[in-house]
Amino acid sequence: MNFTNGSNFNSMSLTEKQFCYKSLSGSCEMLVRPLSIQFLMFMLTGMAVMATVSGNLLVITAIAHFKQLHTSTNYLILSLAVCDFFMGAFVMPCSAVRTVLGCWYLGDFMCKIHTSTDLMLTICSIFHLSFISIDRYFAVCNPLMYRSIISSVTILIMLTTSWVLPAIFAFGLIYSEVYMRGFEDSVVPQVMCLGSCTLVFSPEASLISTILAFFLPGLILLCIYLKIYTVARKQARAIKQMTKQLDTDAANESRVSRQERKGAKTLAVVVGVFLTCWTPFFLCNIIGPFTGYSAPPLLYDALFWFGYFNSACNPVVYAFFYSWFRKALKIIICGEIFYSNSCQMRLYME
Repeated sequence: MNFTNGSNFNSMSLTEKQFCYKSLSGSCEMLVRPLSIQFLMFMLTGMAVMATVSGNLLVITAIAHFKQLHTSTNYLILSLAVCDFFMGAFVMPCSAVRTVLGCWYLGDFMCKIHTSTDLMLTICSIFHLSFISIDRYFAVCNPLMYRSIISSVTILIMLTTSWVLPAIFAFGLIYSEVYMRGFEDSVVPQVMCLGSCTLVFSPEASLISTILAFFLPGLILLCIYLKIYTVARKQARAIKQMTKQLDTDAANESRVSRQERKGAKTLAVVVGVFLTCWTPFFLCNIIGPFTGYSAPPLLYDALFWFGYFNSACNPVVYAFFYSWFRKALKIIICGEIFYSNSCQMRLYME
């Protein structure tokens, strides 16, 4: 989701300028890097792509294969992993080539597809995290009503909304070009050159879209998890006081409650990582139009790759906090997943 192209705003001082298309007029100036730097950048971005694709593929395989993991929360996690997998498989490789070479060589049609898909998947992640937070809120704060509220129909509506609305917003925004109305005669002509694939917002469009698509949902997420944290602490104190008086049934309820709180804590970490990775980019996106996109090009590259890094982080968080994921990972890597009835294996005590 590259909102500016460094070759357009802050060109490097070179003895001889080089362009993306040497034989065509109107070509963008190329940001030239030494071959050694390009090789290192390809290695790093390639590793990021491989980590994102393989890590989320393991999450998808684990939740889809093991029947014990077929829960409402895990269906949302599965869908989020699919979102991150698509980011790593289809968006990040094209962005890597553009970042390293400094030019976009796939044409305007693919540029719009790439930018729309990038924006859609980022917003899609926010929707998934929002619905996961709602799921955890009812599981921890209102457990008696959880099964009646978070039903299979509710999950289906959540999943459909998480994919359809971001797709409509992203593709509608890019193809309508409403985001740069009133900005066409100023900054836009500077970046509309051959070899550019940019998304240049007007100040008003940048402010409104970024607040609605990122900061407002992010604030809501933080408020929900703050409420969950407050309730979880109260529950933990109550359970601690009752520990010596618990019978078997009460002990089982206590264990389930701890599992729900641990799940909420883990997914709160996922939300925190997401906000940490993407907030710098969206802050820069808001400020950029008001400053004529004067920030160094390398800063934009670094920020949106830091955002992409989030897609590789979630499987690491699951592996660190979820014992069931570590066990599933071992089964998958060892090939035990191909054994008959392996889908019935117990990954944790219910």
